[in-house]
Amino acid sequence: MKRKIIKIDEEKCTGCGLCVPGCAEEAIKIIDGKAKLVSDVFCDGLGACIGECPEGALTLEERDADPFDVNKVQEAIAPKKGQAVPQNLHVMGGAGSCPGSAHAVFERKDQVPGKAQTSGQPSELTHWPVQLHLINPAADFFRGKDVVLAADCVAFALGDFHERFLKGKSLAIACPKLDEGLDEYVEKIRRMVDEARINTLTVVTMQVPCCRGLMQIAQAALQKSTRKVPLKSVVISIQGDVLSEEWV
Repeated sequence: MKRKIIKIDEEKCTGCGLCVPGCAEEAIKIIDGKAKLVSDVFCDGLGACIGECPEGALTLEERDADPFDVNKVQEAIAPKKGQAVPQNLHVMGGAGSCPGSAHAVFERKDQVPGKAQTSGQPSELTHWPVQLHLINPAADFFRGKDVVLAADCVAFALGDFHERFLKGKSLAIACPKLDEGLDEYVEKIRRMVDEARINTLTVVTMQVPCCRGLMQIAQAALQKSTRKVPLKSVVISIQGDVLSEEWV
């Protein structure tokens, strides 16, 4: 697959090693006096190590490379730090992502009737990540699912967002005013429709004018898709009331 990955110019590299601690995934090691990329699967493609190089020997390039595999990173790093991968989630490698944005699916257990929740209202979130820039639109947790595309502010304004709109659905969040790369958002939603073959799409926005762009993004994506899926629009007031809920 083609993705962004670190490129090391050995002619510029002095072997100082400053880039090594700059890579949290330990994808770079000093071998024979030069910085080397240990394996494609260890490199998340974010380029956090670039700023550590005083010679400018590190850059990002887009080329065919094996996908980043957070499982292999964890296997390599965790034993050194005396850590283990959490048992309540399943971590899946994602191209061009860091461990903090690696795909994970949570095992949710239904609340036992009459038993109090020790951590308050239970979350209905079933996967990670949720930010639209970070997700893989063809991920298994979107396949055949009802999907909620929510503006960033919605969950803070609407107290029962999880129970009312998220339960049993997969989530993506975005801000049409502050986020960059809105064309990329259109393409990702199109891929959800055509590749993940989602069942329905519900767009939940705030009543503020700038939020309307999220529905426009969804509609543009559906116009480009080869499949047709039901589209619902939900608008939330800044006081947390549901102002409208309708199929478009």
